[in-house]
Amino acid sequence: MQERVAQEIRHGRFLAQHGAGEIWNWESPAGKLRWARRVNMLSSHLKPGMAVLELGCGAGYFTKELARSGAEIVAIDVSPELLEIARSNCSVPNVQYQIENAYQLSYEDAAFDSVVGSSVLHHLEIGKALRDIYRVLKPAGTIYFTEPNMLNPQIAIQKNIPWIKRKLGDSTDETAFFRWPLHRLLEEAGYRDVRIEPFDFLHPKTPAPLIKGVDMLSGFLENLPVVSEFAGSLYIRAVK
Repeated sequence: MQERVAQEIRHGRFLAQHGAGEIWNWESPAGKLRWARRVNMLSSHLKPGMAVLELGCGAGYFTKELARSGAEIVAIDVSPELLEIARSNCSVPNVQYQIENAYQLSYEDAAFDSVVGSSVLHHLEIGKALRDIYRVLKPAGTIYFTEPNMLNPQIAIQKNIPWIKRKLGDSTDETAFFRWPLHRLLEEAGYRDVRIEPFDFLHPKTPAPLIKGVDMLSGFLENLPVVSEFAGSLYIRAVK
């Protein structure tokens, strides 16, 4: 476990040095559209005064948008280099940045109304992380995450072939999720009202002239039984 955390800290340093946004594909025209959709997925339930933990905030791509809700945001990561970038991108009174390990959160039980994050759970030993997230949630608190879908062919190749992983800037231990095993893990950890939905067929490298058409096709495919299971991402929600 300690080596896994150390590897993620080294990976955070790599991302900070080489441009996290480009490696994560948030900077292309299609990437920005995908990012905006995830912002809505992670923040639409937030309200002023809520206590919210953003798990794995990275360089703060989502933190500033979460803060617009008026909620009190605690944004955490294991990487001091990425946290420094996040601070420089968003320094507002309702956001605190802290170095934290998702397996050993320092917060008291029932500290947060909601825990949210984009593309972070797949970096973690998921069972242990889900249990500690559950611990820091208030009764009836919620989780909202977007994560890669292992049933998507490109994701499966990227997460399982080491040299492709390295080429695309992934960390050694990161993976992706099959939604039904993840559903069971959440229920076993105590969560209820678990909902996991596949979404997004829009690739971040889609040329700008094609984005509108591909995005419309993506919306159509997301509503097709069976086909939808192969979308690129999973939208994860549950209640304590």
